[in-house]
Formats: sequence, C-alpha cells, structure tokens
Amino acid sequence: MQSQTTNIMIVGVGGQGTLLTSRIIAKVAVDMGHDVKVSEIHGMAQRGGSVVSQVRFGEKIYSPIIKKGDADIILAFEKLEAARWLDYLKKDGMILINNARVDPLPVMSGKAKYPEDIVDKIKQHVAKTREVNATDIAVACGNARAANVALVGVLSWAIGIPADKVENAIKELVPAKALDINLRAFNEGYKLFS
Repeated sequence: MQSQTTNIMIVGVGGQGTLLTSRIIAKVAVDMGHDVKVSEIHGMAQRGGSVVSQVRFGEKIYSPIIKKGDADIILAFEKLEAARWLDYLKKDGMILINNARVDPLPVMSGKAKYPEDIVDKIKQHVAKTREVNATDIAVACGNARAANVALVGVLSWAIGIPADKVENAIKELVPAKALDINLRAFNEGYKLFS
C-alpha cells in the first residue's frame, strides 16, 4: 500500500516570508513523524521577484521537487504569483490566496498592466479556492509582515493540523521580539474558516 504524500507549494515575492513559512511547515511535519523534503527557489527575491518553496512530506520522500500537476495545495502570498504557478496544482487541489497585490517590475515601469480579476479567474478553474485577507489580519495583530503566519493558520486548518503543533514550531523558529504578533496572526488565520 502506497503512503500518502502531501505536496505544498508556497509562492510569493521576496520579503513576504515564504522561506520562514516553508520551515514552519517542514518542522511541523517532522514533529508529526513524517519524512520531509524542502526545495527553495529564490529567483530575484531581493528585488521583489518570485520566491517558491516546495514542501513534501509523507512516509518516505525521495525528491524535494513537486512536478506540474502534483501540488495538493498552493499557498500564495500574492495574487499574480497564485496565477503564475497554477499549473502545478492537482486537478482537485486547493489554493489559498492572500488578497495582496505586489506589482512586478514590468508593471512598475509601465511596460505591462497588472491583470484584473485574477482571483475570480482562478476560482473559475479551481473549485477549492480560498481568498484570505492575510495582510489585514497581520496588520490587526500588529505587523503586516505576519501575513505569512496568518496564511499558515489557514493552511493548518485546511489540512487538519492541530494548532498546538504549529504554535510549537512558530515558537522555535520566530524571533522572540516578533513571537506574540506571529502567534496572534496564526490563530486568527486558523479560526478564519472554522
């Protein structure tokens, strides 16, 4: 009998906390007894370019890479990045999208237009689409930079990971000065759809 493997893609732009998010998810998976592999693609991260992390966990994982059409969940920190990586999602997969817009360089320079109604278009193709105002949650908790951890809360709820397991990972990986805000943001995200 083949064991269940969970494939999660975390997509965003530089500075949104995708790498911390992948480390939190990986830590939780390890603590739950899974074999875990993580791949991080930085691109032009320091200039607001794409950043992609792939987290795979299960009984035995041989490769950190998620192939097109194999992601169970895409956790998107920005709307355009959600659309950019959509072909990696499984047919019945779920996409969690932060309702945030970060203009890429071609848009900032006036050479391109930011696409309209991205989330609505994604919803036409992906039945399990959840749009989250994670940045607003994070701001309400004290810091917009905690949007990534609010999204971890939504993800944890969506795949049935107990909140205390994630809180333990956050306590281990987030610096003490930002811990309270991040724990609040996680809990607000976790209870958003429950």
